[in-house]
This record gives sequence, C-alpha cells and structure tokens, in this order.
Amino acid sequence: MPLRLICLAMSLAVGVLAQAAPDWTEPFPPHHIAGNLYYVGSRGLASYLIATPQGNILINSSLESSVPLIRDSVEKLGFQFNDIKVLLISHAHWDHSAGSAQIKKLTGARYMVMDGDVEVVESGGKTDFQYGQTPSSLFPATTVDRVLHDGDVVKLGDTVLTAHLTPGHTKGCTTWTLKARENGKSYDVVIVGSPNVNPGYKLVNNMQYPQIASDYERTFRVLRSLPCDIFLGAHGSYYGMEAKLAKMKAGDRNAFVDPDGYKNYVSDRGQAFRAELQKQLQAANRKP
Repeated sequence: MPLRLICLAMSLAVGVLAQAAPDWTEPFPPHHIAGNLYYVGSRGLASYLIATPQGNILINSSLESSVPLIRDSVEKLGFQFNDIKVLLISHAHWDHSAGSAQIKKLTGARYMVMDGDVEVVESGGKTDFQYGQTPSSLFPATTVDRVLHDGDVVKLGDTVLTAHLTPGHTKGCTTWTLKARENGKSYDVVIVGSPNVNPGYKLVNNMQYPQIASDYERTFRVLRSLPCDIFLGAHGSYYGMEAKLAKMKAGDRNAFVDPDGYKNYVSDRGQAFRAELQKQLQAANRKP
C-alpha cells in the first residue's frame, strides 16, 4: 500500500478512536454506592473513591482530560482531592490510566499496578500489544510505586481490596474485590476490570500475545468464582449504572445490589468471547 494511503488510514483510525465515545468526557453526578464506596467518574468512564480515616483510594484515573472532572466529583462529595493516598486502575488502557501521572503529581498518591500492566503504564502505552502503535492511545508514562501480583491486597485504614488478575483485555487487567457495609449488612463488591474482546483483537496466532485466548479463559473462571452482591466495572455501562442510580434516587436503598446481574454479565461476555474465538479459529483453518 502506498505510504500516502497508509497515513490516511492511520489518520482516519485515530479520528474514529478520538470520537468514538463522547460520554467518556461527559460529567455525571457523583454518588454514594455503599458503605465507604463512591462513584466519581464521567458518564462513560468509571472511577471509584473509597474513603477511609487514613486517606482515600481512587480506582481509575481515566483520560488526561478527566482529572479536573474527577477532582470536582470528589470535592462535591465533601472529600479533599489531595487526601487520595493510593491510586489503582482496572487496566492499562488510555481511557482508564492516562490521568495517572497528573493525579500522582497533584496528590502524591502511591500508584499500584498489576505486574502484567506495569511495562505498558511505564512506557505510556507504547508496549501495549494492541494499541502500542496507535498515537491516540498513548499517554504520559507513569512510574509505578508498587507492583501487584494476583491475590495481593491493598490496605488503607480499615479497608482491604484484593487484586485479581483477569487478563486478556490487557495482560495485567485487574478485577478488584472488597467488602462494603451498608444498613448493618456486609456486601461483596466486585469491580470488573474488563472481560471484553475489543474490535481487532487477535485471539488466534497473536505473536504479541500468544496466550491471549487461554488468558481470557482464565478470566472467566476467576469471575465465575467470585462472590458478588454489588456489581461494578471499568465502565458504568457494564452494570447499568444510570438505571440503578435512578432506582436509588427513587428510594431503592439496595439498587446496586445485583448478584444475578453480575452472573448474567459474566455469562454473556463469556459467550461473546467463545463466539469470537470460534470465528477466528474457523478463519485460520480456512487459510491455505
């Protein structure tokens, strides 16, 4: 293909990525979920604040441009932005981690990332198996303060989060679990990293990520094994955030308690993965 056409194709791809999700930058009302857990993200990109007497934990820094929005949401809830002591992510894609360098600088928070995603975070996305050559998906390289491994815990105050390696979407995609107490009850909270197969992902003969299919299989085994009362995720759309918040505002104090919704989501995403894998296997077998 002539260089001019290659450049044009890349420019179009970048434009599509940049315009794909306008709700990523659309403000959304920050709100209480359960216990010491709050939503502080945009309409399309989920960020969570976990408040403790010893400081707060933020999950997902989102885009570079998201940082003022996250800060505003934190402060609207009555918390101080510079009380964030720990910064975590669901996975090392630009829409969940691009704001990390700025948040570290503003708050001094310790940045903790699953081992499989550390290289991507510290390279600013350049070593990502799928998007490393896509300019629009790169972000400021950020130093990781603590490398996490599957099953590690993050403790602050009386809050304990467990990091579960759920790879495939990225090599270090992380699902977080914690307990939240609300109305005298203890709830198992699961914040899903991402079990989704993005457009363009090669599940078969992927030279940059040979074990991608088996990693996805591992992810679904892990997700099925986790007890879940309150189902959350890297995007609010995973768990029907807007509908659940509307129910809560209408008086349903248990609007976010949805164990069946979690099971259905994991089952649906597992079926989508297996269908895509089968499609790619059949295509590979047809090649001479």
